[in-house]
Amino acid sequence: MTIQSANRCKWWGWGKDSESFHLPDPDQFWAYIRDRLGETKPSPRLDSLSNVDVRPSQLSADDLKELTRVCEPGGVSTDNTERAIFSLGKGYKDLVQMRRGLIPNPTDAVVRPESEAQLLELLRVAAQRQLAVIPFGGGTSVVGGVEPTGERKTITLDMSGLSRPIEINRESATAVVQAGIMGPDLERYIRPAGFTLGHFPQSFMHSTVGGWIATRSAGQNSTKYGAIEKHVQSVRLAHPEGILSTPEVPAAAAGPDLVQMITGSEGALGVITQAVLRLSARPKVRDYRGYLFRSFADGVQAAREIIQADIAPALLRLSDEHETESSLALRATPKGTAAAIERVGRWYLGRKGLDLQTGAIMILGFEGSESAVRHERAVAAKVLKRHGAASLGSGAGRAWRRGRFSAPHLRDMVLDRGIMIDTLETSTTWDRYLDLHATVHDALRDALGERSVVMAHLSHSYTDGGSIYYTFLAPQEEGDEIEQWERVKAAATTAIVSNGGALSHHHSIGSEHRAWIRDYLGEEGARWLSTIKRSLDPDNILNPGKLVPEPDDTAAK
Repeated sequence: MTIQSANRCKWWGWGKDSESFHLPDPDQFWAYIRDRLGETKPSPRLDSLSNVDVRPSQLSADDLKELTRVCEPGGVSTDNTERAIFSLGKGYKDLVQMRRGLIPNPTDAVVRPESEAQLLELLRVAAQRQLAVIPFGGGTSVVGGVEPTGERKTITLDMSGLSRPIEINRESATAVVQAGIMGPDLERYIRPAGFTLGHFPQSFMHSTVGGWIATRSAGQNSTKYGAIEKHVQSVRLAHPEGILSTPEVPAAAAGPDLVQMITGSEGALGVITQAVLRLSARPKVRDYRGYLFRSFADGVQAAREIIQADIAPALLRLSDEHETESSLALRATPKGTAAAIERVGRWYLGRKGLDLQTGAIMILGFEGSESAVRHERAVAAKVLKRHGAASLGSGAGRAWRRGRFSAPHLRDMVLDRGIMIDTLETSTTWDRYLDLHATVHDALRDALGERSVVMAHLSHSYTDGGSIYYTFLAPQEEGDEIEQWERVKAAATTAIVSNGGALSHHHSIGSEHRAWIRDYLGEEGARWLSTIKRSLDPDNILNPGKLVPEPDDTAAK
């Protein structure tokens, strides 16, 4: 059995083996990097995982016999290369280790159920034999959500065998799909019927519906369509004692919502096998444009007013001054007629007191019927004018849409140059937004040092607040890459939790945020979450070491 299906990412980075990132102007971009980080030393990576040194599987002959009894022939693999690939996600720490063939805690087997019945029986076997179980969809977690923890024997469930669409209900505008279906396959299934889910996280091309639900994902267009929790009407959750199937109803007042408890549970309560998803009509019109503000602060105030004007942009993304500068370094240098047009444009912006080099760019997109888009655009235009924004035209919007899934490919190129690059995100209320943005920026800069770049953008907006998504770069500390990253991550996360930010807006908790969840939820909140986990999974076999705090978990550790 091959270790990579057509949808699997390459083992050392992002995307398929055939995919790569094209820098429009490499000289300009690398000059920008050198100017801020200085010279860096290339970081070599393995050519292949074929000879990776992985600890032998801890499964006994009886363990393997029971697992293979349940699965189809070839459905259980203890191959070292497969085990390595299924033991890490796609976070910075994961890639640093994977590129060097360092698999600190490998899974003991990759198991491939082909049906819900097989998966349920595997969970029963795991409970009987005290095997930890980790669900693995697209493997795109960036917070340690799929890596084994502790010393117990572990199996990883490859969910690609439960990836089929089941049916579309046109009257109710819902679709029933298995949890392992990838984003592009879902959209290809529902679009001919006139629908879209409207859920497009940056990992869309390589992540699954089950992964979105388990991590409480928020797609790039969630301001209009809603994050994944809005789309889930009902779910089927497998656990060692059976299948929890929630009612297929639009709304209910039957106690706490079990769907919402499962959404965001990260495999710690069971394995999502199937979902009924609420769909939206495919938009007839898409209108995305760019705007320039004098400052990020001006743009944030405009964003708040747009959202509170009771309209729902498909996208409202506002880059701060540092990210705007970085995006200019990534574009192609205009030449000929394009250069002349840009000179005129810069002159025009200058007359309005605006400058691309010091301003903040917003990409604002609307989707829907022609009349709805026209109305929402007109409402937004009044706000934009009031805050002195200048239009950069639809070209900026088209450029964003073309590259919206490409950033992780750039991360691979930067890693090859010996540069630490990672992201983190949070959210807070509008009254605290700018203060938190500045506080976390300063915490990152202090931890990274002067040779660094810290940038951020507003990616998701609500009537009461918005998200902040940071990207940071610095030269790797050779030999201490993981320790360097842990120091920076701790500084930023502590600043977030201490200053009223969400511990995670859409990346989930995994193992990397778990040390802060007690501080974030408070003692009672952490106790409630732990009690639910112990009650439903008393032997702690379901994705242990993720999400749920242990008694000694503290951020100070």
